[in-house]
Amino acid sequence: MPKEKLSIVKIGGNIIEDDTALNAFLQLFSNLKGKKILVHGGGKRATHIASKLGIESKMLNGRRITDAETLEVITMVYGGLVNKNVVAKLQAQEVNAIGLTGADANSILSDKRPIKEVDFGFVGDVKKVNYKAVDKLISADFTPVFCAITHDGNGQLLNTNADTITSQLAVGMSQVYETSIYYCFELNGVLKDINDKNSVIKHIDTKLYRELLQQGVIADGMLPKLENCFDALNNGVKTINMGNTAMLTQENDNFTTITL
Repeated sequence: MPKEKLSIVKIGGNIIEDDTALNAFLQLFSNLKGKKILVHGGGKRATHIASKLGIESKMLNGRRITDAETLEVITMVYGGLVNKNVVAKLQAQEVNAIGLTGADANSILSDKRPIKEVDFGFVGDVKKVNYKAVDKLISADFTPVFCAITHDGNGQLLNTNADTITSQLAVGMSQVYETSIYYCFELNGVLKDINDKNSVIKHIDTKLYRELLQQGVIADGMLPKLENCFDALNNGVKTINMGNTAMLTQENDNFTTITL
């Protein structure tokens, strides 16, 4: 018997920061057919509120160093302010959303990132997704909304990369569902020419991926994103889509689909 489909959608901080963009996205998300999960970050809002509280945000290669003070801000902003706003807005769209961290229902367990050259502080690397607990919520007709926080099982919350949470959730849930990921970001998709917003590569498979790597088309911030994608595809995820929020509509086909 074929598995039921599950869409896992990730939105970044730029959409969260812009009320108009967020409302438009949540309308598209609510119209998305079938079972679904939303994952969100909120880094820009966290940086803004931290500075209001006189806490300096420290970044390294685009990743946040999370000391104890910063973790408090992140928990307030991701798990509280952003998550509950999104949940309330989805309820207004008649989507019965439930806001979660990885600690809720023991749904996402992480290890604290080991100290190598850099101590990232209270940052988690996902170890296990409790897909049965998440499926109980989905089966009860709730739409889970995960923020970028997990836990270590010993009472410690951990700041965790939202892209990674998305891919690991999709891998975990693929035990039960045919899972597809939608990474919503500013660009229309993976671009052949970074200076031409319309040069979207519509489909990337393993063979083309290797060619694009050799040609240097995939570089910088796209490297870890695509690496993450193929790791998820090799571990049970069916398809991954990358592009702007319009890819959630039936009419738009100007985005990148990634398959094995």
